[in-house]
Amino acid sequence: MGKFGVIVLDSFGVGAMDDVPKVRPADIGANTALNIIKAVPQAKWPTLEALGLMNAIGQERGDHKFSPTANWGTSNLMHHGADSYLAHQEIMGTKPKMPLLQPFNEVIDTVEDQIKKDGFNVERHGQKGFQLLIVNGCATVGDNLEADPGQVYNVTAALDEMPFDEIKRLGESVRSVVKVSRVIAFGGRGVNLSNILAAEKIEHEKYVGVSAPESGVYNTDYHVVHLGYGINPDVQLPTILHKQGIDVALVGKTADIINVDTERKFPGVDTNYLFDQFIKQSKEMTNGLLFMNIQETDLAGHAEDPVRYAEVVTESDKRIKEVLPLYGKDDILIVMADHGDDPTIGFSLHTRERTPLLIYKEGTTNKYVGDRATLSDVGATGADYFNVQAPENGSSFLHRIIDGTDLDA
Repeated sequence: MGKFGVIVLDSFGVGAMDDVPKVRPADIGANTALNIIKAVPQAKWPTLEALGLMNAIGQERGDHKFSPTANWGTSNLMHHGADSYLAHQEIMGTKPKMPLLQPFNEVIDTVEDQIKKDGFNVERHGQKGFQLLIVNGCATVGDNLEADPGQVYNVTAALDEMPFDEIKRLGESVRSVVKVSRVIAFGGRGVNLSNILAAEKIEHEKYVGVSAPESGVYNTDYHVVHLGYGINPDVQLPTILHKQGIDVALVGKTADIINVDTERKFPGVDTNYLFDQFIKQSKEMTNGLLFMNIQETDLAGHAEDPVRYAEVVTESDKRIKEVLPLYGKDDILIVMADHGDDPTIGFSLHTRERTPLLIYKEGTTNKYVGDRATLSDVGATGADYFNVQAPENGSSFLHRIIDGTDLDA
């Protein structure tokens, strides 16, 4: 055994899934990685391409070429839609369940009653049927406008005016009475209620919320907690490893959305800060799971900004080059995504795309792990690597990395 590292470049998909014409026709033509290359042809990603990025995309483009030595594959999404929270639960071995899709205004009465019971001051904002809740004069509750419509509710708050413990308590109050897949409670400094309400939008004539990127809450001292529905951490790789006394480190968004009792949690958003933490943990740990999410790619996708997206990938490419020498002997490092968020497709939502599986193992080359049916195959491979109980979902591709065969071949 050794280190099993997973780096998720959030939203860095490599092409629309085969079911998109049927289940998400708006995503036809989505290919986040390729379309960024087309939009920003001067971008240089030598490390990712050596690891097999263009192999995963399935075509070369200009100076962006296939790698003849890469260990690589692709993965489909088993969860409904294209959601970061559900995808990360899936990666770590959860079998996705169909979420309830429900516009916030269908439950606004229930939520308002509950948060009043929990001691918050509440008023409504907007016209009936198209309303947000304003809480304590510095936070809003409404639909999430970045995830699939009706799947997530947001608590958006001014951190200067509401301590994060209170923001989290407000999120837990909302979570206690709704059945959508996720409630996200977050805040940032340097913003107030006016900034938050200035980013209010109505989409598809029934979803009312605040555009988080436009509100400014991400800009300074961003704090967030993701509160999921129906997720059992006991069947996920991090908890299975922790119970066996094996180290687990969570960096970036993974520290907020994966529930495991580890002291090695390093939340944050800034790409270089997160890589600094990942590198530090990679140096300190000789045996264990390291799981990191790079979120600034996702934020650039939501902002529909391919230039900024390319900049974040370029910085990540440089930092991954620093990571590789820290994974030697029996260590394995996987660079992947959780879905797409094509900034060129004409809207700001996630896109349902296959994800790359770019695999580094010292001395191992030219291994293809296939087009996997679920992101959970990564968690299952991790369990196989550490020789522990398999998670709830997924099939290991460890032997394809080791000797190019399936376990039962």
